[in-house]
Amino acid sequence: MEKRKFVLCIFIFTILSFFISASMAFALSNVYKGNIYQTGPLKPTDSTLKVKVGDPAPDFTLPAISGEKISLKQYRGKKNVVLSFVPAAWTPVCSDQWPGYNIVKDLFSQHDAILLGITVDNIPTLFAWTNQMGQLWFPVLSDFWPHGAVAKKYGVLRSDGVSERALFVIDKKGIIRYIDVHDINKRPPLEDLIGALEKLNK
Repeated sequence: MEKRKFVLCIFIFTILSFFISASMAFALSNVYKGNIYQTGPLKPTDSTLKVKVGDPAPDFTLPAISGEKISLKQYRGKKNVVLSFVPAAWTPVCSDQWPGYNIVKDLFSQHDAILLGITVDNIPTLFAWTNQMGQLWFPVLSDFWPHGAVAKKYGVLRSDGVSERALFVIDKKGIIRYIDVHDINKRPPLEDLIGALEKLNK
């Protein structure tokens, strides 16, 4: 039954992704129209990882748009954690990626996982940007100051000061179990991430 539910969720997400790709998620909001900065094609990756699968995940504490401080260690022994680093607010792929995660919350819940969204933007920028996405179920954190310190700690801070488009899956013991430093120009496939979460229980 769980497998059928997973397949159905992936199917629905794929269909939604098709329509979102055609018009992009930001087009669903009138506020986004004319406000998305077109970056053009970028160098796919521009950093050197400082961690690897099997390493303890570097701890951090960052401010969230909710006003609270979020630490990685607060989930130790309680939740699997997915870190989603995205390069910048108000850009096309980033404005598409997080709304996609927002509609598949159940897939994260099934694997006892919390998602933490991280960018190097400041809190007011992130507040305005994510407010247009609707109510996100996951915390959105600012790695603005010291600028990109957490991205740098993980080795995903690019030479131009933004982060890579990167995913890290961290188990309840605080160990990195999956890394995807993705082509910055593309959205990471959801099925790869869910596959990594499934492996945590094996």
